[in-house]
Amino acid sequence: MRRIRRTAVLVTAVAAACLSATALVIPASATNTESVLPSPESEVNVTGTPFTDTRPDGTVYGLIDAHSHLFMQDGMGGAAVCGKVFSQDGVEAALQDCPSHEPHGLGALLENLTRDGSPIGTHDTTGWPTFADWPAYDSLTHQQMYYRWVERAWRGGQRVLVNDLVTNGLLCSINPGTYQSCDEMTAIRLQAQDTYDLQAYVDAQYGGPGRGWFRIVTSSEQARQVIEEGKLAVVLGVETSEPFGCKQTLRIPNCSRADIDAGLDELYDLGVRSMYLCHKFDNALCGVRFDAGSMGTIINAGQFLSTGTWWDARSCPADQPHDNNPGNGELPPELEDDLPPVLPLYPPGTLCNTKGLSGLGAYAVRGMVERNMMVEIDHMSAKAADQTLDILEAEGYPGVLSTHSWMDESYLDRLYALGGFATIYGHAAEEFVAEYERTAPVRDRYGAGIGFGFDMNGFGGTPPPRDDAAGTGVTYPFRSFDGGTLLDRQTTGERTWDINVDGVPHYGLVPDFVEDLRLVGGQDLIDDLARGPESYLTTWAGAEAH
Repeated sequence: MRRIRRTAVLVTAVAAACLSATALVIPASATNTESVLPSPESEVNVTGTPFTDTRPDGTVYGLIDAHSHLFMQDGMGGAAVCGKVFSQDGVEAALQDCPSHEPHGLGALLENLTRDGSPIGTHDTTGWPTFADWPAYDSLTHQQMYYRWVERAWRGGQRVLVNDLVTNGLLCSINPGTYQSCDEMTAIRLQAQDTYDLQAYVDAQYGGPGRGWFRIVTSSEQARQVIEEGKLAVVLGVETSEPFGCKQTLRIPNCSRADIDAGLDELYDLGVRSMYLCHKFDNALCGVRFDAGSMGTIINAGQFLSTGTWWDARSCPADQPHDNNPGNGELPPELEDDLPPVLPLYPPGTLCNTKGLSGLGAYAVRGMVERNMMVEIDHMSAKAADQTLDILEAEGYPGVLSTHSWMDESYLDRLYALGGFATIYGHAAEEFVAEYERTAPVRDRYGAGIGFGFDMNGFGGTPPPRDDAAGTGVTYPFRSFDGGTLLDRQTTGERTWDINVDGVPHYGLVPDFVEDLRLVGGQDLIDDLARGPESYLTTWAGAEAH
């Protein structure tokens, strides 16, 4: 029994490391500016009218999150994130904990490991209406993107949201509680449908098709029009480890060019306009950028389970693009007996994954170019990113993205020179400002705006409260970055959140985070954030025009 439990802990650790009412009744009189909501419902706590139109020079403005995961609830077999983005039965049904977390959170191995560093822990599982323990910035397995929280972000000035459809077949197969298919393309199809269903759900509240604030767009021109109307442009992307079945086993690819063509065509037809070719584990298309330290050791174990091989690394110069060092990190005691007896030993210093872009990977990159899709190079190994940039430079193709600080920063110059777009991960405010200032010289050379990549619902963690917030934090109510709306503390059910105390526990506090960034980083940072949507649309339009 002890061995069985330790094995469960190991697979849960790999999963943790890799990531992540009343029925609605609409009267005929509902209009585009007058919504009719289910009752009860979460508050947004925003007054004022969202801004519309463009700047005098014709450019759009607002905020962009270029990397989050609305529907992780249907990724990794349906058992990774508890709670739903919306439910036809209302908020009470949507914001519930997972049955597998009972009793008292003791069954929540993934939650406990990511939150407390141990598989043993408890939390209040009540959810609506008390939310005693979740959502929280350090609770990674509970829904953070309930649609009314997304609405608050939109009302606070956000105008673009890239919804990356996400899953991992290996983690699905070993995650306790899995009840959906572990086929990655099946999960992607389901999450795409979820997104269209949410659009219809919001439309119904505003009087019918096309009237809601949540608009899925499939071209830069559509996105520009939606933003000018003061709505939220939602773009579909894909972040998965084995797209089109392109895994490798003992370095033998399990897919063909025909599989890649069929997969890209299907994704395009679903509305997907950007994607990652590899994520966390090496696959038949490309090698990945390593995670560091003990997290790297755990994910490397997942790499071995998925592919039958460990990451292969070599020493490389520190002043050249390189990958993180997975090291030979310390592990929680509960895991030490579960990892394979022979682990690879890596030298200290800077390392590079020897695996770059394969022939199939190069074919996939060119296939994305042919379909005018944007290529995400975060998560690629330094070698694979370099080879991908070589292809895009030869093509003169601007459709390249780095959306959550997972690319070697020395590639930023090449990315911007092509006409690409980059964002900063949703770090704690001070860390966000530090990266903003560190990367400013190269960004300023190209006049690029920025955005953030919160990776919400993606197990990456969200910003904690600032240590000095008691004296220098956000004062409520505050004005949105553009001055158009007034935001007070956000309330759902009986719980009210405050960024100074709670950090960013859910998507509704994105505007609060932006206000905190203004306090820490100054108005220039906010001005650059406000130019993010225009920069993103310029990159997208360049890809479409190729």
